[in-house]
Amino acid sequence: MLKKFLFALVGLLLTGLLAVVILWKALDWYGDQPVVAPDSVDSLEFTISQGESMTRVADSLAELGWLQHPQVLVILARVEKVAGGIHAGDYLIPAGVTHRELLNIFTSGQVRYYNVTLVEGHTLKEVVAVLNKHEKLSSPLDDQAMQTLYKSLEIEGNPEGRFYPDTYFFQADASVESILRRAYKRMSSVLSEEWQKRSEGLPYKSAYEALIMASLVEKETGVAYERGEIAGVFVRRLRKGMRLQTDPTVIYGLGERYKGNISRRMLREPTPYNTYVISGLPPSPIALAGREAIHAALHPKDGKSLYFVAKGDGTHYFSKTLVEHNRAVRKYQIEQRREDYRSTVETQ
Repeated sequence: MLKKFLFALVGLLLTGLLAVVILWKALDWYGDQPVVAPDSVDSLEFTISQGESMTRVADSLAELGWLQHPQVLVILARVEKVAGGIHAGDYLIPAGVTHRELLNIFTSGQVRYYNVTLVEGHTLKEVVAVLNKHEKLSSPLDDQAMQTLYKSLEIEGNPEGRFYPDTYFFQADASVESILRRAYKRMSSVLSEEWQKRSEGLPYKSAYEALIMASLVEKETGVAYERGEIAGVFVRRLRKGMRLQTDPTVIYGLGERYKGNISRRMLREPTPYNTYVISGLPPSPIALAGREAIHAALHPKDGKSLYFVAKGDGTHYFSKTLVEHNRAVRKYQIEQRREDYRSTVETQ
C-alpha cells in the first residue's frame, strides 16, 4: 500500500514538474514572439503614467489592439522580475517587436524625448510664451510663478537675457520651470567661459555688462559674419563717449507701445533703454544672446568704423565718418528704402 502511494506521489511530482517545464518553455516561446499590431500600423505612440502597474499597462495595450493575451505578458514580466521596473514616459513601439523586447523597452527607460528651442534675439516674454504653449511641457508659469523662479535663482533686477538660447531635450511632462532652470545654468556657464577668455581693454566693468552688449549685437546682426564688426562699432563708441543710438533698445523700452515703426518722438522719449538719450549701455540685456554674440562682444573686431546702416538685405554698410554715414543713409534708407530694412546706429 505504501509503495503504491509513493509511486503515485512520484508520478504526481513528475507530472507537475513536466507541466512546469512545459509552461516555462511556452512562456519563453511567447516572449520571443512578435506583438501582433493592428493591420497597416507601423508603430504605436504609447504613454505610461507615473505609478501605473504592469497589469494596467498590459490591459491598455490590449485595448489598443496590440496584445491578444495581456495576462501572459504580466506573468512573463513577473517571472523575469521586471514587473516593478517599468518607467513612466512616452514610448514609440515599433510593429514587429517581441513581447520580451517590449518589456525591455519599458524597463530600460527608452522613453521618447522632445525638444524646444529658445531662439537668439527673442525676449524672455516670447520665450516663456513658447514654453507655456508646448504640448509636451507641463506646469506653465504665470507672472507670479516667474517671480518666484527669479527669486529662487537669486536674480535681481530685470531677468532679461539671463537664459541661454539653445535646443533643450526633455521627456514628456517635464515642467516649464525645469527648462528655464537649465537655460539659466547654461547661460551662467557660457558667460563665465567666454569672460575668462576676453580681450584686454574692453569697456565693461563685469561679465553682465558684456552680456548686455551681446544682446545688442544679437538684435542688430542680420548675418553671422558681421557680429564682430557690429560689436567693434559699439565698443569704439563707448570708448569715445558716444551714445550707442541703436533702435532695438528704443523698441525694448517702448514695450507694448511699439507697433512696428519708430517715430522721431520715440527716439527722443527718455526711457532707461533709449540709447539715443542715455549714455553708455542700457541697464539690462534686451534679448537672449547666443555664444557667438557673447564672443563678439568680448572680441570686437578692430577697425575705425563708428557708424553702420542697414542695406535692406540683412547686411550693413559701415562708415568711419559722419559724412560717409549720411551718404549711406540716403542711399540705403531713403533713395532705395525697403520694407525689410533693419535698424541702424545713427549720428551722435
